[in-house]
Amino acid sequence: MPKIGANGTELYYEVTGTSSIPLVLVHGAWADHHNWDATVPLLSKWFRVLTYDRRGHSESARPATQGSLYEDAMDLAALIEGLDLAPVHMVGNSMGGSVCLRLAVERPELFRSLTVHEPPLFRLLADDLSWRQELLALLDRIAAVEALLRAGDAAAGARLFVDTVAFGPGTWDALPEPIRRTFIANAPTFLDERQDPDGTSVDLTALARFPAPALLTRGDRSLPLYPAVIAVLERTLPQARRHVFTGAGHAPHVTMPKAFVGIVSGFLMGLGAPALPHEKATPARYSPPAP
Repeated sequence: MPKIGANGTELYYEVTGTSSIPLVLVHGAWADHHNWDATVPLLSKWFRVLTYDRRGHSESARPATQGSLYEDAMDLAALIEGLDLAPVHMVGNSMGGSVCLRLAVERPELFRSLTVHEPPLFRLLADDLSWRQELLALLDRIAAVEALLRAGDAAAGARLFVDTVAFGPGTWDALPEPIRRTFIANAPTFLDERQDPDGTSVDLTALARFPAPALLTRGDRSLPLYPAVIAVLERTLPQARRHVFTGAGHAPHVTMPKAFVGIVSGFLMGLGAPALPHEKATPARYSPPAP
């Protein structure tokens, strides 16, 4: 199993494909590099694809000290530099998107482009009173998940997160068993992330100086807060464009991988990278309903 020392921790990683064009995929909370399994075979035809487990997740080291979004970003920087891949095209989902955006602030020279899907940067909406009730309701649901995790019931906490925060009722029971096991095993990292005071925001002033092209995506079946977050980011990033995945929620790379790859590769094609054939979307085993 390939591992590398990075930023004081040890990260598990995989590199797939022989292309000279590097593409990094960054998973979200609770998950690991397997979250990208449906897209890697497609993307690796044209890119050298790097996937990895973020610190505290699955095969990577689980530090005993409090982590942070900044620390995750610096881990990613060290991984990219340790493998001599920079500059890279970077794609992040959910919390992985937040990590990518933080790295875009701290180390923009590492990027060829940036693609993020629904980063949960909800503090960006804190001053918008029109979202107050929605944010409070979300915080209540997250607090219920945290209470279960602190009580030591990782399985119940993971189920509640999936069904009431990330996707929607009934999604947990439809998930493949390996994904459920991964969520339960990685549950402690969610508590760690929730204790980071900067984990749900990003420096917009610094982000406005990001020089590379950016693609911002969301699903039309996701939380209504995500379009508002995407709108803030679109106004901030100088070279931003956006895309809405019809019929998708928080994980289109899982539920409709061919459509996801088609959009991402199409974006990269416009930047001079080769594009994959755009295939009709084929949903995976589950298609999460909107909360």
